[in-house]
Amino acid sequence: MNRTENPLEEVVDENGRLSMRVLMTPDMVNFSGKVHGGVLLKYLDQVAYICGTRYAGTYVVTLSVDRVDFIAPIQVGELVTFQASVNYTGRTSLEVGIRVLSENLQEQSVRHTNSSYFTMVAIGDNNKPTPVPEFKPSDTIERRRFQEAHQRRNDRMRRARIRRDRRERNPLDLLPA
Repeated sequence: MNRTENPLEEVVDENGRLSMRVLMTPDMVNFSGKVHGGVLLKYLDQVAYICGTRYAGTYVVTLSVDRVDFIAPIQVGELVTFQASVNYTGRTSLEVGIRVLSENLQEQSVRHTNSSYFTMVAIGDNNKPTPVPEFKPSDTIERRRFQEAHQRRNDRMRRARIRRDRRERNPLDLLPA
């Protein structure tokens, strides 16, 4: 397929990687003058959706956000790059890891500001979960990410079992596991 047939060809490559850039503007700040965390969360969810949908070839929804680490604040005027990759696939779900880099254009400096892991579920035409293509790690980094994602999945499943057991014992216990 040539570029004229698919202008979005480079958005997500065959290994499930995506890169998206957004300039941070004054309408994105919080009361301290830094980019609002909620703005970043919105972009993170959009990036996870794009990466997951392009990889799965079908609509995906956010099942969970394992963690979002806010490492450093982002300033207005910085160019933010969201680097996403599919790290793991289950039968109907996939994990998208996202690394956020912020570039100060005047100083020409780049720093890592955020990291996160989103679990997305593929949804078929019947609005039910549908299988996703198997992810096969092709290098050392992908294999490491795959193993780490598998461990996060096991941890999520363990926490879900604990919550379910708590609810069965005491339906009014709403505390997270």
